[in-house]
Amino acid sequence: MNDLLTDSFVSDARGQPSRDNDIEMGTRVPRSSSDMGMEGFNKQIQEIEKQVDKLSALLKKLKDANEESKSVTKASEMKAIKKRMEKDVDEVGKIARNVKAKIEAINRENLANRQKPGCEKGTSVDRSRMNVTNALTKRFKELMTEFQTLRQRIQEEYREVVERRVITVTGTRPDEETIDHLIETGNSEQIFQKAIQEQGRGQVLNTLEEIQERHDAVKEIEKKLLDLQQIYMDMAVLVEAQGEILDNIESQVCFCTLNLFGWVVFLRAHMFVEGHILFGCVNGNVGSGFKCSH
Repeated sequence: MNDLLTDSFVSDARGQPSRDNDIEMGTRVPRSSSDMGMEGFNKQIQEIEKQVDKLSALLKKLKDANEESKSVTKASEMKAIKKRMEKDVDEVGKIARNVKAKIEAINRENLANRQKPGCEKGTSVDRSRMNVTNALTKRFKELMTEFQTLRQRIQEEYREVVERRVITVTGTRPDEETIDHLIETGNSEQIFQKAIQEQGRGQVLNTLEEIQERHDAVKEIEKKLLDLQQIYMDMAVLVEAQGEILDNIESQVCFCTLNLFGWVVFLRAHMFVEGHILFGCVNGNVGSGFKCSH
């Protein structure tokens, strides 16, 4: 009994059906997974995982570029970083939308696959598909969360960099209203008016251009990353729905397993009692010559 149950769950982890019979559902499941769609399913999952890996690599590139931008003081350098980051963010959006579409398609295929013999709801094949899909969806959702975290970090650090630039040029710490105006418009000439008069326009011009370039970069990247938020929200809903389906399936499996265990105990007890009655009857017949009426 224990071997059968252990084999079932180990097989689930490998994405294969358990033995020749699905113990929990009482349905016969062939050993081969190819005719139950598992080969095609696994190939699809591997392709999506490669795309998710690309997203992880792009996330790292964006984080590194953001760190690099904090120490940049020239408009030309900021412009080059902006160009790289925009290209990477565009690629992120393209891949993320593709991954989202593929995950949604696999979820539909998982439901359709239940129509095949041996792949019904709650079978080892069905649970394997659902578990793998759910794990991949969670990973993708968590990655989308990291992109939103990066967007917030870029906003916060942009504010800090702008404040430092103002302090460096003017020698005074700007108030919140001044920082808000700079972040919103990117126009810093009025704020630096006194510094321009004292130091000359040429001395301050590079800082003005760098702040404007940084403003344009942050606004554009923020907008593109914000577009990913809808994908994150859709994946969050999907993960929750998948979790409910898996909980329902596991509840059914546990119920069926307990029922099976109960029947095994009952049958063994019944056989034990029958055996003792038969043994008593045989002894009685030998000893007294009477027949057992049981």
